[in-house]
Amino acid sequence: MHPHRKQRLIWVSLIVVLSSAAIGLVAFALRDNINLFYPPSDVVAGKAPVDRNIRLGGMVVEGSIERSDTSLTTEFWVTDYEASVAVRYTGILPDLFDEGQGVVAEGRLDEAGVLIASQVLAKHDENYMPPEVAAALEGKSKPSLGPVSP
Repeated sequence: MHPHRKQRLIWVSLIVVLSSAAIGLVAFALRDNINLFYPPSDVVAGKAPVDRNIRLGGMVVEGSIERSDTSLTTEFWVTDYEASVAVRYTGILPDLFDEGQGVVAEGRLDEAGVLIASQVLAKHDENYMPPEVAAALEGKSKPSLGPVSP
């Protein structure tokens, strides 16, 4: 092999190896920061990972909001009209958060199937619904029953 070609092959190989290592390190660093969206029916079916950051979206079940008297902890149920998941959030909720409204809660599922939310997002006007929530609710009718436990 000609020395010039050999040197070029070494440089190309080195670039490929270093690029692969860089991509692998970036993917490894970002794997815990990826938040996947799950509707309540997927969470109840066990498709959502336990103890990893996820986003849960749906509608707040009527009559399900329970506020603590001694802290900022609020518990409520989120439904996609097929199943419901309990959510526990400590902090100040958005002004537009209310029963029967669309919501996206970000957090981790505990072993009991309760989402321990680190952030709760409510819709910002009467026409807006997050695309993931709209897709999850599409074609489902509103139930007449209360929350369905997991």
